[in-house]
Amino acid sequence: MSTRNTATTLLAQLRVIRDLTDTEIRIAETRIAQARTEAVRRELAENADNARARAEAIEAAIRELGGAPERVGPFIGRAAAAVKAIGEQAQPFDEALLGDLVLEHQLLDRARYVKALATTVENTDVVAVAQRLITAHTATVEWLTTVLAEDALGGPAALRRTPMQAVAGTAVKLINIPVTWSTRSIDRALDTFRAAPPALSELLARSAHVGDVAVKSLAASRDAVLESTEQVSRREGADSTAETMHSLRTTTGLLDPIELPISGYEDLNVAQAVAAIKELTDPAAVRMILAYEEAHKTRQGVVSAAQTRVSVIAREVSGLN
Repeated sequence: MSTRNTATTLLAQLRVIRDLTDTEIRIAETRIAQARTEAVRRELAENADNARARAEAIEAAIRELGGAPERVGPFIGRAAAAVKAIGEQAQPFDEALLGDLVLEHQLLDRARYVKALATTVENTDVVAVAQRLITAHTATVEWLTTVLAEDALGGPAALRRTPMQAVAGTAVKLINIPVTWSTRSIDRALDTFRAAPPALSELLARSAHVGDVAVKSLAASRDAVLESTEQVSRREGADSTAETMHSLRTTTGLLDPIELPISGYEDLNVAQAVAAIKELTDPAAVRMILAYEEAHKTRQGVVSAAQTRVSVIAREVSGLN
C-alpha cells in the first residue's frame, strides 16, 4: 500500500471509529440506569465522559490529516444506541452485554489497525491517540467480560436487568416449569394464591386511598404467596416448581435470616458483614446476601463488598487475573 493510500485508509478508519465512539457514549449512558451500586454508576458516568474526550481527540486527529469529522456521525450514534436499547428489552441480559462486547472488540481492533497505519506514515500524534484508544477499550473489554462472568456465576453483577428484562426472565422460568402437577396439586396451589390475605386485586383497588399502607401490604402478600407456593409445591412433589419459587425468593431478598449462608447475619454490623462476605467462595451465596441486604438493610458498604467479592471470583473464572 502506498503512503498516500495508507493516509487515506487511516483517515477513513478514524471516521469509522469516531462514529462507533458516539454509539459507545450513548450505550454507556443507557447502562447507568442498570448500575447496581452508586460506585458502578459513577464509573459508567466517568466512562461516558472519557469516551467524549476520546471522540474529541479522534476529531482532532482527523483534522490534522486534512479531513473534517462528519456531522451525521453523532446522530447515527444516538440512533444506533436507541435502537439497541429498545431491542435488548426483548433480549436475555447476557445477549445485550455480548452486543456491547462486540462493539468494544470492534473499536479495539480498529484502534490497533489505526496504530499500525499511523506508524507506517510516521504520524506520532495519531499513534498516541490510537494507543490511548487501545488502552481504554482493552479495559472495557475486560470489564464487560467480568460482568458476563458474574452473571454466569449467578451474580451479583455490576449491572442488573431492567424491569422489562427481569419480567422476561421470570416469564421464561415459569414457561419452562415441567407440567408435572396433578389436578389436586394445581387446585391446592391456586387455593394458596386465593387465600393470601388480602387479595392482590383488592390491595391494588385500595392503593390510591391508603398509600404506603397498601404498598407494604402488597409486598407482604407477595412474600407470603411466594413462600406458601414453595411450601405447597414441595409438599406435592413439584420440586422444579418449588425451586423456581425459591429462586424468586432468593433473587428478591425474601429469604428468612436462618436461610442465609452467613450464620447470625441479622446481628452483624457493617465491618463484620463485609469480613464474612470476603470468606464466601460460592457466588450464589454472595447473591443471597446481596439480595437480602438490598431488600432489608441497604448498607452501601456491604453491597459494595458483595459486588467486589463476585467480581474477584468472576475474573478468576475468566482468566483475567
